[in-house]
Amino acid sequence: MTLAQSLFDDFSIGDLHLSNRMVMAPLTRSRAGEGCVPTSLMATYYAQRASAGLIISEATQVCPEGQGYIATPGIYADDQEAGWKRVVNAVHQVGGKICLQLWHVGRISHTFFQPGGAAPVAPSAIRANMKAYTTQGMVDCSEPRALTTEEVQALPELYAKAARRAKAAGFDMVEIHAANGYLIDQFLRDKTNHRTDTYGGGVENRARLLLEVAQAISSVYPASRIGCRISPASTFNDIADSNPQPLFSYVATELGRMKLGYLHVIEGETGGARGANPLVDFAALRAAFKQAGGLALVANNGYTKDMAAAAVSTGQADLIAFGVPFLANPDLVHRFQHGLPLNTPDPATFYGGNERGYTDYPTAG
Repeated sequence: MTLAQSLFDDFSIGDLHLSNRMVMAPLTRSRAGEGCVPTSLMATYYAQRASAGLIISEATQVCPEGQGYIATPGIYADDQEAGWKRVVNAVHQVGGKICLQLWHVGRISHTFFQPGGAAPVAPSAIRANMKAYTTQGMVDCSEPRALTTEEVQALPELYAKAARRAKAAGFDMVEIHAANGYLIDQFLRDKTNHRTDTYGGGVENRARLLLEVAQAISSVYPASRIGCRISPASTFNDIADSNPQPLFSYVATELGRMKLGYLHVIEGETGGARGANPLVDFAALRAAFKQAGGLALVANNGYTKDMAAAAVSTGQADLIAFGVPFLANPDLVHRFQHGLPLNTPDPATFYGGNERGYTDYPTAG
C-alpha cells in the first residue's frame, strides 16, 4: 500500500462509517441569512464538498450571546434548525457525512452583536486585544463581563439544547469548539481565566466547563458521535496559557475517558505556522487521548497531501482536516487521488458575499 492510497481508505468512528480519511475543516464564511439562518446557497456549498469523509460545519453559535461575527449561523431557533436541516439533507442525498460545530465566542465580540447592546460574556472581565467586524467596519472588541457561577453552570444545558436541535436537523455528529480563543478556550487558559470559584484556578477547575459540556451533550448524542477541537499552542484571539502541556494532557485524557469520537487538534498557530512549540508535545496529547479510550484523532493545520498521507500511514493521525484546500476545491478528494492541480483560492471572497468564491469554484475537468 502506498502512502497516498492510505489517505483514501475508509474509516469508522464508532458506528459512523466514513468513505475516506479526509475531513473538511470548519470554515467561517459569513453567508448566513437574516436571523443567522442557513441558506439554500449554504446547502449547495456543503453538498458540493460531500466527497470528504466527514464535513465539519462552520462554527455555529449556540445562543444569541455567542455571536461575534457578521452573518454566522446559529442553532438556537426553529428557523435556524430548519435551515440546517436543508443543508444536512443536501449532503446526505449525495452520500456525505456532516458534523455541526457548536460555538460560543465569549469575549471575542462587541456590544453590536449582543442582545440589548449588553457586554459580551467571558470567564473574567479581561478585554481581548482584538478587532470585531461589524457593519461599521473593524472596531475593538468590547470589554466583557465575567459570568456568574450560576451562569456558567447553565452553559452545559445550553450546549445540550443546541445538540438536540442538531440531532433534529439530522447531523451525524457534533463538535465542541474548545479552540481558537473562544469561550471554552477562554476558560481553559490562565491568561483569560482569573476566576476564584470552581471554574478557575487549577487545571481541573479550568477544564470543568468543557467536561461538563461534553457530558451534557452525551445525553443527546452517544459519546462516539461527539468530537472536540482544541488548539494548545495557538495564540489566536489573544489567548495563551503559562503551562499548556499539563492542561491539555488532562483535557485529552478526560475526553478520552469519556470515549469521545475524536479529538481535533490544531498543530501550531491557528491558520499560521506549524513550527514546533517547546511548550506543547502534540504526540503526547494524541497518545493520552487514545490510551484513555478516545476513538479517533483528527490532525489539522497546513497539511499537504503528502504530509497527510504520511501522518495517516504511520498512525500519527486517523483523519486529516483540510481548510482552504476544500474551500477552493469542492472535489479535493478526487484531485488528491488523481494528482490533479488545485484551484487558487480567492481570499477577497472568504468572508461574506454571494456565490462568487463560494459555490463557483470549478471541479476538475
